[in-house]
Amino acid sequence: MRVTLLGTGDTAGTPVPRCDCATCERARGLGVQRTRFSVHVRNPQTGESLLVDTSPDLREQFLTRDVSLPDAVVLTHVHFDHLDGLGNAYRLFPRGSTPVYAANDIDPVTDRSVAGTVRERYDYLDAVTVEPREPYERFEACGLRVELVPVDHPPMVCYGVAVTDPETGRTLAITGDTSWAIPERSRETLAGADLLLADGITTADRCDAHPQGGSHHAPDGTPRTFGTKHMTVEGAVRTGERLDAGETRVVHVGHFVSPERAFEEPLAVDGEQYDL
Repeated sequence: MRVTLLGTGDTAGTPVPRCDCATCERARGLGVQRTRFSVHVRNPQTGESLLVDTSPDLREQFLTRDVSLPDAVVLTHVHFDHLDGLGNAYRLFPRGSTPVYAANDIDPVTDRSVAGTVRERYDYLDAVTVEPREPYERFEACGLRVELVPVDHPPMVCYGVAVTDPETGRTLAITGDTSWAIPERSRETLAGADLLLADGITTADRCDAHPQGGSHHAPDGTPRTFGTKHMTVEGAVRTGERLDAGETRVVHVGHFVSPERAFEEPLAVDGEQYDL
């Protein structure tokens, strides 16, 4: 598999338009971006490409990166920074009807599943076909084995993703938007990946700026969750360790990280590629 990180930022991206904070200014100086989240996975055996999440920046991402348009899509949840780029499918997905895989578990808050929400919101798009899947159900897309696993992103249901190349056995794991409290069964599915993309929105020292502070504290008091919805960078790194990932890249990063740490390892930026 060739994995391309099309978008590695949070809901606002980095740099944020018209933001003059030191981190955004450093991003401009370095010429790097973190656009809204999306990951491209190419299967070299079949020549097909799988897209995980459809960023609102999808059009620009495909103009900027030399990757093929997707043959299939997997969606983790319905927040706009992961979903709303799907509207581009009408013009950008030219191969007829593209399958969009999403979980069919009903969200107790919205009374809809991810698959159901996508079907309702994009019912005008003949270019996509919603393919509901059960959580923990292994299915094939683009010749790859894919599994959606529940994570913890209150108050909305959200899923991590495991993608395995059946030819090589190599695995990509994506935590999805999540707090530290990933269910044990989901951790078991994500464990042992060759590459883990772990949600880490900012560093633990910034939790004081959140109205709810930090949560899921380590024994030394370091918060592993920023507020309630996203891991800290420290939580993401520790998640990679407890899942025994071959390599961990921290994604869904916001501009709240100090400029001294924002572009250091293992925080990812757009355009990184990995061959698994």
